[in-house]
Parts: sequence; structure tokens; C-alpha cells
Amino acid sequence: MTTVLLVDDQALLRVGFRLVIESEPDLQVVGEAADGRVAIDQVAALAPDVVLMDIRMPGMDGIEATRRLVAEHPDSRVLVLTTFDVDDLAFSALRAGASGFLLKSTSPGELVDAIRTVASGTSVVAPRVLRRMLDLFAHHLPAGEEPVDDSDAPHPRLRGLTPRELDVLALIADGSSNAEIAAELLVSETTVKTHVGNVFAKLGARDRVQAVIIAYECGVVGQTGAGSPRRGL
Repeated sequence: MTTVLLVDDQALLRVGFRLVIESEPDLQVVGEAADGRVAIDQVAALAPDVVLMDIRMPGMDGIEATRRLVAEHPDSRVLVLTTFDVDDLAFSALRAGASGFLLKSTSPGELVDAIRTVASGTSVVAPRVLRRMLDLFAHHLPAGEEPVDDSDAPHPRLRGLTPRELDVLALIADGSSNAEIAAELLVSETTVKTHVGNVFAKLGARDRVQAVIIAYECGVVGQTGAGSPRRGL
């Protein structure tokens, strides 16, 4: 059973989400919150698998609540709700550690599928959409770690990656699936899956969304596109 906490300041929306979610035999709503501070307390008490998080709320908003929840309760994954598909606030929430975002106008079927996907450890946002968000909004946000001065030296956060893992990270950031990465690098999908897992572990990334953001912040890719893989390494 996948447990869900609903966080939205509009009671009517929470009722609607509850009805949709609890119509599924494998999903259960274990609590509700109308603001970020209450959400943090509820997660501490209930340990839900997924937190369905509104962004715009009075008091503590969804972005700060997401940042706190990811740091304090990493086993509860956050799925944020937004009004627009390319939204600077949605991107801020992803950067804070959310595992995906949904439009508030999403269909009931898409909502429950997204909850299951996030609960399984997979992100709910196409990397290509995330790259578009990076291009549009990253320069408005607080900077990540400073790049190194020597252009031939890897960013400190990337020094644990092998050359092939750097190739894989660049292709993840470009929106490539495991199958596409395998075709590009002329290796099997099983090998790619191993490389992807190693990249996530070494970077401390929970999923592809976080890996793309780290790649951007560390200079693997920039606002004009991903780096080119080095064949044969």
C-alpha cells in the first residue's frame, strides 16, 4: 500500500484529490495539511511514501517545505502541484528536491500514475522539459556550487565519476533514455543501468531530475545544451 499526504491550502482540492486517490486499491491518504509547517509535522508523524505538495500556500510555501522534507525525511518523496507546465516555482521545487511535478488540471488517471511512479523511486518530469526549465529559469535562482577555474579540471562534485559516467551524466541531462544512451555509447542497456545507478550514488541524486540539476550546476551542461559524449572511453 502506497501512503499519501495531501498538502494544499484549499480544502475543496484536498477533498477532490482524496476521492481520486482512495478510489485506487493500492493507494491510501493518511493525512492532510493546509500549509508547509503542518506538512512537516505530519510527515514526521505519519511517514507517508508520497507528499502531494501545493507550491503556493500561506505561511511556509511548498518550496521551503519540500527543502525541509527532503533533508529531514528522505524516505518521503515529494510530488508538487503547479498551474503551468513550465513554471519558475515548479523548477524551484525540483531544485529543492521534489521528485516531479503535475499540473493541477491533470486527469485522475495521470495523478494516480504519477503517485505510483514517484513512490517507486522514479521522477515524474521528462528530462527534456527540465532542460527547458533550466534554460528559462536557472539564471534567476541562487547559484549552486561555484565552478572550478581550470576548464580542464572537473568540478569537485564530479571528481568521483569515471569518464564513462560523465558521458552518461551528460546524456541523462540531454534527456536521453537508457535505451538512447546505450545506442549512443554502443553498450548494452544493462551496462547503462549500472552506470546510471553509479552516477546517482556518487552524486547523491535520488533520480534523473536531481541528476540533471546537478549536471547543470556543475557545468556538465549549460543553457545552450548538453556536452558531447566521448566515444570509446
